[in-house]
Amino acid sequence: MGTVKICLTVAESSMSELRTNRDSNHGADLVELRLDTVRDLDVDGALSDRKYPVIVTCRPTWEGGKFEGSEEERHAILRKALQLGAEWVDLEWKGEFNQLITERQGRNIVLSMHDFKETPVDLEERYSAMRHCGTQVVKVAVACNSGSDVVRLLRLGRATGPDQVVLVGMGQIGSPTRLLPLHFGSCWTYAGEGVAPGQLPLKAMVEEFRCREVTNSTKVYGVAGAPIAHSLSPAMHNRGFEFFGRDAVYLPFEAAGVADLMELVQELGVVGLSVTAPFKQAILPYLGDIDVVGEGVGAVNTLKVVGDRWNGINTDVPGFLAPLEVRGGVRGLRASVLGAGGSARAVAFGLARGGAEVTICSRQESRAKTVAELVGGRIGRLPPEPASWDLLVNTTPVGTYPNVEESPVDAGSLVGGKTVYDLVYNPGRTRFIREAVDAGCEVISGLEMLVAQALRQFEWWCGVSPTVDLFRKAALEALASRSTGSQEP
Repeated sequence: MGTVKICLTVAESSMSELRTNRDSNHGADLVELRLDTVRDLDVDGALSDRKYPVIVTCRPTWEGGKFEGSEEERHAILRKALQLGAEWVDLEWKGEFNQLITERQGRNIVLSMHDFKETPVDLEERYSAMRHCGTQVVKVAVACNSGSDVVRLLRLGRATGPDQVVLVGMGQIGSPTRLLPLHFGSCWTYAGEGVAPGQLPLKAMVEEFRCREVTNSTKVYGVAGAPIAHSLSPAMHNRGFEFFGRDAVYLPFEAAGVADLMELVQELGVVGLSVTAPFKQAILPYLGDIDVVGEGVGAVNTLKVVGDRWNGINTDVPGFLAPLEVRGGVRGLRASVLGAGGSARAVAFGLARGGAEVTICSRQESRAKTVAELVGGRIGRLPPEPASWDLLVNTTPVGTYPNVEESPVDAGSLVGGKTVYDLVYNPGRTRFIREAVDAGCEVISGLEMLVAQALRQFEWWCGVSPTVDLFRKAALEALASRSTGSQEP
């Protein structure tokens, strides 16, 4: 069984920056030197005194790079890199490098093909033609616009046998190709600071996703949504797997639709899945057993494979209620819910089940009526009248980073209330929360719900429960690493 190798892409504008970052890769196995981005290019300088093996790339503009010189100049740069002992050079399939490939008998050469728009319909034929060129490694990097595109790369990798290949699905949907390289037959995967679409930082790949430890026998879990790159769930669940010593990894999965998603996760052998918008309701027909809460809400957010089928539960409701229960529960409270979407359904269901009087406040009256009828509640005005509620819950995304100065209601509506609960967790102290504090309200951040529902997911999958502090710390660290300016709640 192979081990994962990580190649760090370094693309800088000057030789001094290139050399500095080349030698401070912090854990990669090899470094890709993007010479096409360097304005004062010196091939000798790029390669001399290096600490790590390198792949030298000089990508032309016609293949998505930044080199604007002639093809003769570019060929000379890459030939010189080989003469100076570069471990690898990356040559474009359409770059007419036949003579150099023949001279080298394919050794030390990565033959590459890029499509930044789509996964081409003739992908397999292109790969076969590239393989017949006789290079040591063939690299295919294509934009993945659906889960089925990722499945095609997965099947291509399985069919390559002992040949050395690197298969990269660009974009968020393609992230499994970067995080599970051995599943796709790749001899290495790329990390970097967004040099290519969907590329992940080296630190995240090594520490959050523990990419080096993933093998073909590692159990795969994940979170599915569209979009999904913002999710903090990978940080929490991967920290949990690490803490308990589980051979498991948790990834983000994005897809073009629910059928597309299910094809992808089934082909990859995923055993557990968190589900977020827009799939929480659409996924129900694909499930076997559904828990009572999921049936009541009409949505689930957690799946696991049991035998030959998927079962589902809803941890949003108990996760939402958990912070309220430690504060005395909701029985008898006048609870106003801002919004009438999927999150509002779960919140309203939990509140009504706990004995609260529920009022739904939304600009979309028809949707508010649907949620209110689900829980035996009523429709209220937006914004709600001051002092008309004991608990005010924001289920809308208003106030989420980067729109941190927005609030779902004006400050005057908060006067005379008791508790404000904002499901938004980035930033931790939204304007809604800050103004509620100023109005004398007790406040609850969305991070508390996020952690509480994730703990219940992990326990259902693994039979053990991490501590609140473990997941909370992982989530806060992930927020900080994204430089969103999020304050701790």
